[in-house]
Amino acid sequence: MGVGGMKKIGLLVAALIMVPLYAGASQDKAKIIIKIATLAPRGETGMFEQFKDRVMEATNNEVYFKAYYGGIQGDESDVLRKIRFGQLHGGAFTGHGLGKIVPEVRLTELPYLFRNYGEVTYVRSKLKHTMEALFREKGYEVLAWGEVGFVYSFSKVPITSIDVARSQKWWMWEGDPLGQAMFDALGIAPVPLPLTDVLTSLSTRMIDTASSTPFGAVAFRWYTRFNCMNEYPSMNAIGALIVTKKKWDRITPESRKKIKEIMADHYKHALEIERDQNTRAIETLKKAGITIVRTEPDSDTGTFVLDAAKKARESLVGVLYSREMLDETLMYLEEYRAAHPDSEVMKIK
Repeated sequence: MGVGGMKKIGLLVAALIMVPLYAGASQDKAKIIIKIATLAPRGETGMFEQFKDRVMEATNNEVYFKAYYGGIQGDESDVLRKIRFGQLHGGAFTGHGLGKIVPEVRLTELPYLFRNYGEVTYVRSKLKHTMEALFREKGYEVLAWGEVGFVYSFSKVPITSIDVARSQKWWMWEGDPLGQAMFDALGIAPVPLPLTDVLTSLSTRMIDTASSTPFGAVAFRWYTRFNCMNEYPSMNAIGALIVTKKKWDRITPESRKKIKEIMADHYKHALEIERDQNTRAIETLKKAGITIVRTEPDSDTGTFVLDAAKKARESLVGVLYSREMLDETLMYLEEYRAAHPDSEVMKIK
């Protein structure tokens, strides 16, 4: 079934290795150093090293990105606070952090809305320019959009009904309004915690159910505390690399253009890798003994969850986004489904 905690978890992209990126000689030559932070472990972002070198070369040593990996700068709320204080200039965020700047970005993370990658890609491409304009209004430049992946519910026992779901102790990313709305609609009282506290809380049984991407569950080693994974994805977690406009505007227009071009190429390739990582992680989970629990959308439980998802997104109109933006998002989704009548929920093989 998969239930709302989902959120960001997806995030999961994140955080194990807490080592700042080694700057090397390149940093000494740079005129402008942009300090960014990410939850992602350094070991999983080797492509980012190549991207930084390409930026240095393309900008004639004008710009160097110094990254801090694996949550060394804290959870996303901590990173945002450090950006406001000028200690950092940006970061690679999941929707959880992005939504604290532009709440409307959570529209493409609505629970149980998207069935597959095709739907996600189409709708996000339609909303891209609108979202980027909203970030500029808040003082940020979006350098590239990414994706954490589809999020699934992990548990110690099979979640086969809403009654079973309500008997569990669900983790919710602390301060996540989207997750809270979904849990409210399901009649579940979650346990709000920072992402960095999840593994410990699973060990102490403060929580026994959480949501994550498959890759995140493996990277965080959360899967070692679970026995089951629901097949139906609860949402698709978005990601983006952003920097403050104050820092971005210091870069020459020519270099800004080159950086955007490099970013587009880099993140296109990264998206393919991330989706492949999630696919391979599912195999790792199954080999580790994780049971895939199937819930059909048209079953009583599936129908209840989908109805709760509609209730949750309606409750956030005027809170995270306007009625107009919600309707626009749903319109793009219907456009895609009309052109692809075979669009259905991704199955785990």
